[in-house]
Amino acid sequence: MSAPAIAVEGLRKSFPAAKKGDAPKLVLDDLDLEVEPGTVHALLGPNGAGKTTAVHILTTYLRPDAGRVLVATHDVVTDPERVRAAIGVTGQFSAVDWLLTGRENLRLMADLNHLGKAEGRRVAAGLLERFDLVEAADKPASTYSGGMKRRLDLAMTLVARPRVVFLDEPTTGLDPRSRRTMWEFVRELVAGGTTILLTTQYLDEADELADRVSVLDGGRIVADGTAAELKRRIPGGRIDVEFADRGELDVAARILRVPAPDGLTLRLPHDGGVRSLRAVLDALDDAAVDVTALTVKASDLDDVFFALTGHAAETTEATGATETAGTSQTAQTADKEAAR
Repeated sequence: MSAPAIAVEGLRKSFPAAKKGDAPKLVLDDLDLEVEPGTVHALLGPNGAGKTTAVHILTTYLRPDAGRVLVATHDVVTDPERVRAAIGVTGQFSAVDWLLTGRENLRLMADLNHLGKAEGRRVAAGLLERFDLVEAADKPASTYSGGMKRRLDLAMTLVARPRVVFLDEPTTGLDPRSRRTMWEFVRELVAGGTTILLTTQYLDEADELADRVSVLDGGRIVADGTAAELKRRIPGGRIDVEFADRGELDVAARILRVPAPDGLTLRLPHDGGVRSLRAVLDALDDAAVDVTALTVKASDLDDVFFALTGHAAETTEATGATETAGTSQTAQTADKEAAR
């Protein structure tokens, strides 16, 4: 078996207290995480759970207080330069220079990655074509639509052909069509062997893309598995049965031994299995009860998220105040280290 693309064991990180005399704020608490190569692994969690801090450590922007972190088999503490050479990062705030054209942005990234002039031009041309940006290649990036900007941002990340790509809120602010286009690009990357660590607050995005999902809360992984495995663990599925009149609904409620609601829709708990659905249908059929419509709703990642963290997912990413403050305090040091 190949080594994990990302291997985290016992990761701890604290930031200084916001107020003098208070204890340091523990953001990551013995975090363990393993990401298989050539997969999409979604890291979910409420605001302030530590996702941003974890990604900053994995990308060598921050140093951990304790634990071992390997990315592309390289240690982020003892071998950060090799980690940086193996990764690409696309954050929720684009790194595109809006004054440059799309082509110039890509060639600049090629220069920064020490590609030769001819090679840089070839790579830029290939990425412009791959991300459907040829027609806009020589226009200022400031004139691009939101979807085009995100595509250019991801293309810039791929100039150095990274083995591991960190996608932080890659589709924030995009319309549904642009989101699906971005999803297709992600699938293409994974099909080519790239590993993706995805952080997102759009749970349907994680459900759609992720081979595996980890839920982070309070600095720890509180659940890990495929989306289907996590959904099976959480009750929340239901069957909605609609009736044409009140009489039919009352009969159905009595047969199925559930309280009759005020409207004409009976809502029944459902475990997602065929057997329990068949039992409901058979009971209604035996009693000759007329059903207008029937809808089966399985548990989704929203149900999982709520059950594990105590509240629904936010629609935008924002780290907790202490986490953000701690990150800011280390930014200058990290920038200097990254520039070496």
